[in-house]
Amino acid sequence: MKKNILALLIALIIASCGSRYSVPDNTKLFRYNEAAGIRSLDPAFARDQANIWGVNQLFNGLVQLDDSMHVQPCIAERWEISDDGIRYTFHLRNNIFFHQSEVFPNKTRNVVAADVNYSLQRLIDEKTASPGRWVMNNVARNDDNSLAVTIINDSTVVIELIQPFAPFLSLLAMQYCSIVPHEAIEFYGKDFGHNPVGTGPFMFKYWKEGLKLVMLRNPDYFETDSLGNKLPYLDGVVVTFIIEKQTAFMEFMQGNFDMISGIDPNYKDVLLDAEGNLKPEHESKIYMTRIPYLNTEYLGISVKKESTGAISALQEQKIRLAINYGFDRRKMMRYLRNNIGYPGLYGIIPPGLAGYTENSGFYFEYNPEKAKQLMTEAGFRNGQGLPEIVLQTTSTYQDLCEYIQQQLAEINIKIKLDVVPPATLREMVSQSKTGFFRASWIADYPDAENYMSLFYSKNEVPNGPNYTHFVNAKFDRLYESAVSEPNAEIRTGLYEKMNRIVMEQSPVVVLYYDMAVRFISKRIKNLHPNAMNLLNLKKVVKN
Repeated sequence: MKKNILALLIALIIASCGSRYSVPDNTKLFRYNEAAGIRSLDPAFARDQANIWGVNQLFNGLVQLDDSMHVQPCIAERWEISDDGIRYTFHLRNNIFFHQSEVFPNKTRNVVAADVNYSLQRLIDEKTASPGRWVMNNVARNDDNSLAVTIINDSTVVIELIQPFAPFLSLLAMQYCSIVPHEAIEFYGKDFGHNPVGTGPFMFKYWKEGLKLVMLRNPDYFETDSLGNKLPYLDGVVVTFIIEKQTAFMEFMQGNFDMISGIDPNYKDVLLDAEGNLKPEHESKIYMTRIPYLNTEYLGISVKKESTGAISALQEQKIRLAINYGFDRRKMMRYLRNNIGYPGLYGIIPPGLAGYTENSGFYFEYNPEKAKQLMTEAGFRNGQGLPEIVLQTTSTYQDLCEYIQQQLAEINIKIKLDVVPPATLREMVSQSKTGFFRASWIADYPDAENYMSLFYSKNEVPNGPNYTHFVNAKFDRLYESAVSEPNAEIRTGLYEKMNRIVMEQSPVVVLYYDMAVRFISKRIKNLHPNAMNLLNLKKVVKN
């Protein structure tokens, strides 16, 4: 009887192809819309938020992050790190099973150490072509170029690093490192991303691209709550793919979605007052969560010495500093962002990460007089002789850039905006074809090293994310010390020093630190926010 009810439920969900669902009222389905679409549910391709959210419901890794961004056990119930910081020994739980699937002779099987080895080796395999292969860059290699992963027995696996790398556990918490069964990869081949088999709290049931994705509760899931009740509580998750954000917003307001994430101009002023608070008329049906998001929005400046023309003016440190002092970030956030986010006064590291500090004695509060003084010291008194500087941006950020353009014009720094498509801008930045560009950096893992890597000289593009071509010997020494420092307090101090160097040299103009904002139906409980804006539904309750 139970199987028949489940089959009926699946049929009802699939049959309701619109945004409205004709399923029983007592069915606890979490519904959200993904305007960006999902390209793959293969963890090896969990590159953007849409894919990551889907993968996070279906798969687990050795470790996971809690809502405070601390590393916690997952498939590995415990681990040891050698004194030299090189060897990580993981001890696996023995009660974790892959989702029931036709790929297994007995419908399912338990996870063993060989699955960990297979999953991580697959991540670096050129045939996989995963954008996440860089996650394993710190792992040592065998003579055949495979990862130095040793299977001790079915429940014990050892990973050996090239050198100590303090954020390594945080890297393993990324969805790229989810554990997958070789049987499913071999059976589905390149179609595994559309037929995922994992160990997560929900299991894949149906996906019609551009229309609907259905995931149902995994009855064999291994995690429990503090009272011993099995997770997850929900019966399933339904994702739709309405492209028009205004339409999706109206569906949410009508109660057909349980959550919308982020702020969009289409509905920003409908939901929020000028201070960024939820308007009282909505409080009976929805609530809002917001938390510092590990995303820093900034303008990047190429500091390569061979730059010419207008960009050569940006080689002058004092001109870069003048730009940083020359516009009011607080006013920008209030009027253009409804105070959703924090003004970027204190460097590249966002709030919520160790290394962020407001007490360094160096910050970029609006100071036009100081900006003018710096311009004079650089040889451009009142802007005389300073050529017009072109700033490449996208239409999404045009209002912010126009605001900066206007404010800098008041101190005689002339900015010309070049609005280009996002893909074009990404290509220009990666190929060093722009000297002044809008950019953002969303943390891949919750450690300030992720932000400091943007300025490490060995990471200059095309080999890494140092898009500004910043080179500073003192910074490099601090960076190399920090990544091998096991003491968190000492490492934090090193990050603060590196952040100060970046501020003083100003290869970037930090605009703001983002917030992870969600609007949630009051029927939903336990949907806690986190600084990575990761969607974690295994403890969510729907009334």
